Amino acid sequence: MSKQTKNTKVFYNTEIPSDWKILDMKAICSKITDGTHDTPTPVESGIPFLTALHVKEELIDFENCYYLPEEIHKEIFRRCNPQRDDVLMVNIGAGVATSALVNVDFEFSLKNVALLKPNNEKVLGSYLNYYQVFIKPKLTQTLLNGGAQPFLSLKQIQKLKVNVPPIPEQKTIAQVLSTADAAIHTTDKLIAQKELRKKWLMQQLLTGKKRLKGFGGEWKEKKLIDLFDRVTRKNTEGNTTVVTISAQRGFVRQTDFFNKNIASEITENYFLVERGEFCYNKSYSNGYPWGATKRLNDFDKAVVTTLYICFGVKDEKKTNPEFFEQYFGANHLDKGLTKIAHEGGRAHGLLNVTPSDFFSLKVTVPSIEEQTAIAQVLQAADKEIGLLKAKAEKLREQKKGLMQVLLTGKVRLKINNT
Repeated sequence: MSKQTKNTKVFYNTEIPSDWKILDMKAICSKITDGTHDTPTPVESGIPFLTALHVKEELIDFENCYYLPEEIHKEIFRRCNPQRDDVLMVNIGAGVATSALVNVDFEFSLKNVALLKPNNEKVLGSYLNYYQVFIKPKLTQTLLNGGAQPFLSLKQIQKLKVNVPPIPEQKTIAQVLSTADAAIHTTDKLIAQKELRKKWLMQQLLTGKKRLKGFGGEWKEKKLIDLFDRVTRKNTEGNTTVVTISAQRGFVRQTDFFNKNIASEITENYFLVERGEFCYNKSYSNGYPWGATKRLNDFDKAVVTTLYICFGVKDEKKTNPEFFEQYFGANHLDKGLTKIAHEGGRAHGLLNVTPSDFFSLKVTVPSIEEQTAIAQVLQAADKEIGLLKAKAEKLREQKKGLMQVLLTGKVRLKINNT
């Protein structure tokens, strides 16, 4: 790489090299069109039918797409005619301006997605797609129509400006960013593999189907009330760390989760939980149909609604909280909850689970020594996944940095003419 010393053109308040051009989309694409805005009835097999849901950031989700019969597809396909190295852009809905490069050779239909066919003498599809990913935040701020349904018309798309380097430089930029993508995708794939392995370990170790070396004693059935004490301490100290339980994220400050504080200004009647204690959220959510039980790890103390059932381990010499953190995380209480939970009328999705019924639930557990050993294995798996996720996030940040300097010409690359 080398520094660009002479930037003279200004684009989106950013200077770009003098030998780059600023062209609108209509000038660099041989065709800009879209699919249907109707909703054809999908079938189980046939021609892939992509909607805005299936155009992800820089990739196309063919695995989970819908299908159309051949005769219906032909009506849409004549308008679109997608080919390899075309660019798709969502133009209606929450994912508006999201783009992806077509990297397949078979036919497919579109709904609420625009098709951009680059003129290869002026712009490469691979470069254009990376540029659209880079410019998306600015598009969503300046070019979208108001209203409940975000929308980019074809006329708006045609007028979008693109800073266009010479073709050899476009190719080299796309190659560098593609290499960065490959590193991210490899890491993401490894994360998925490790998460599947962790899920298998949880299914085997937390149920006794698989025993760790050196353990062979019989597991014993206990009620939760035998292992835990209910926590009902009130927030008399005026703690202001009001949190909610997210099934996916655990304990989260209400101000972060809802972008506002929905708790009453007076929280002295809320429950005050301490680090290491558990709370059961009776609201069902995606992946947690019978509610979620989480352990407080990120705060010394926190304030929660009295709708939660809070509890802590009676005796850590007999019950390992790390074991039960994994046990609850694997939804192993669901079987028992299905027998006692009923949907209540107090709020949407709130399950009617009383504290007495909750603490009467039965669990089968090994000795404290085996609990500890199992927890250590699963925590090691969590640490491995966490490190990989941190690596993936770092790679994404590095890619953002590359896009910032390469797609604006702040840094020029040695041109690869091959």
